[in-house]
Formats: sequence, C-alpha cells, structure tokens
Amino acid sequence: MKAVVLAGGYATRLWPVTRNRPKMLLPVDGQPVIDRILAELEADDRVSEVFLSTNERFADDFEAHLGDSSFEKPTLSIEETIEEDEKFGVIGALAQLVEREGIADEDLLVIAGDNVISFDIASFLDFFESQETATLAAYDVGSRELAKSYGLVELDGDRVVDFEEKPDDPSSTLVSIACYAFPAEDVRFEEYLAGDNNPDEPGWFIQWLQERCPVSAFTFEEAWFDIGTPESYLDAVEWALDGESVVADSATIENATIGDNVYVMGDATIRNTILDRAVVFPGATIEDCELHDSIVDCEAHLRDLEHTGALVGAHSRLP
Repeated sequence: MKAVVLAGGYATRLWPVTRNRPKMLLPVDGQPVIDRILAELEADDRVSEVFLSTNERFADDFEAHLGDSSFEKPTLSIEETIEEDEKFGVIGALAQLVEREGIADEDLLVIAGDNVISFDIASFLDFFESQETATLAAYDVGSRELAKSYGLVELDGDRVVDFEEKPDDPSSTLVSIACYAFPAEDVRFEEYLAGDNNPDEPGWFIQWLQERCPVSAFTFEEAWFDIGTPESYLDAVEWALDGESVVADSATIENATIGDNVYVMGDATIRNTILDRAVVFPGATIEDCELHDSIVDCEAHLRDLEHTGALVGAHSRLP
C-alpha cells in the first residue's frame, strides 16, 4: 500500500500565522501536526511509501522538515502552484500525483496532513482490509450547521448508502473526514475528472464513487480536529493540553498569570500579563497585556493590549 499525505493548502483563514508557514507544521502537543500522522505511517509495515503532496511555495519548508526528521518513508511530491487561485483541487492534484509518481496497481491511503485524529491509523487500515471496499473515516460533529461544511454520510451498518458533499440542509451530523483508503481498482481519479466532475474536494469524488461501487465507513467517537481556522487550532491545542498549560524552560515569565490551555514556546517573554487559552511562539514578547483565545507568532512584540481572538503575525509590533 502507498500513502498520500495532503499538505498543499495555503490556510488563508489562519493568516498571518500561516502566510509563510504551512499549517501542517503548526505545533500541537509539542510536535508538528503532520508528524503525528507521519509517525504512524512510518510504523505500519503495510505502508511501503509515503508521498507528502505539497505546493511549490511550501516545498522547501517540508524538505527541510523531513531532512531534520528520522522518517524514512516520506517523499515530497510537488504540485506546481504557488498561489491559492492556481490550485488544481485535491482530486486534480491526486490524479497528477498518481501519474507523476507512477502509482499503479496498489491500494492507496489518502489522509489530510492537517488532521488531528485520536484513533490509530492502523485501526483504520485493519477495518479497510476487513471490508475489502473503499473506506472513509466518519465522525459525528454534533451540529447540523457544522455538517454543512463536510460530506454527509448515511449508513446501513458499516456500508455507505448515501453521500452528499456540503449539503445545504443536512439530515444528520455524521460526516466524512479527510481520511480514505482505496483498493487499487477504485483509484479512479482520472476517470472521475474525465467526466468534467468537480476537482476541488475529495468528497465529490466519494459521492461519485459511492454511486458506482461499495464504500464502507469507519466510525469513531474519539477527538478529531480539522486545523483550518484559529478556533480549530486552539481547540486542538486545548485537547492536547487537557486543561493544563505548558511553558518552555527557556521562556521568561515575570509577574504573569498563565491560565488554562496556554502553550508558551522557547525564548518567549511574558511580563505583567494575563494569558488564557493562547499559543505563544518562540521569541515572542508580551508585556502588560491580557489575551484570551489568541495566537502570537515568532518574535512578535505586544505591549499594553487587552484582546480576545488576537492573531498576531511574526515580527509584528503592537501597538
């Protein structure tokens, strides 16, 4: 089996923090989001090779990251785009990758690199092998409003009997997350695109595939976070911290109140400040502030601010 880890998004909703950094390298629980996935794929003998699919803008970032890691399976596969409006779409990019890397006659695992999932990928692959069908991971988001943003899954047992991508009026809250496994015969991206179908989201392909062949669903109840917004990133950090706060040994904390779910990285300086549910990147300085639900990037300097939901770019000076 081959695996593709999708890492080609530009994460514009997280700008300025992700303007010059792929969101998959944002830290959660002391390690980049993508490393949680890469570590599991590295350990699973069923996965012979991992293709990390990204764009030209972030290729150097991932090349450096992989070069500094101990992972042996990943290979960069680069989509020739540098801006959001040049993207081929997920299915378009997958079709190109399958052709570019010569992937043929093998089962394929596709998973988004910005997924924070609490189930073991090995358990998902066990289920895939037992079903002998294309398989997706499904999660109950608990909100019909949230379900509008995903692919709605209707099941009969473990079998998908209906799939609707981004419904206007969802009938349930069970949705597909970006984790799929395909038998070799169902890696039909080129056939799908040849029919002038939507290349953008994998859910459109799943909807098309489900009408042509069996698709099964691996449902899980553990945590799942789609790192795409400041809120979802902070939610993932909060889940990982489990109500605690972590302050790096090299950080300087003077006369500060560190509340719950705060992650302060190395060489940051916090003085005369109240922090609650916040992420502070290396080298940032925060003085005489009160920040809630906020992200402060590397080397930013904040003074005399009281704010909720701040998203501060690297090297910023506020005010």
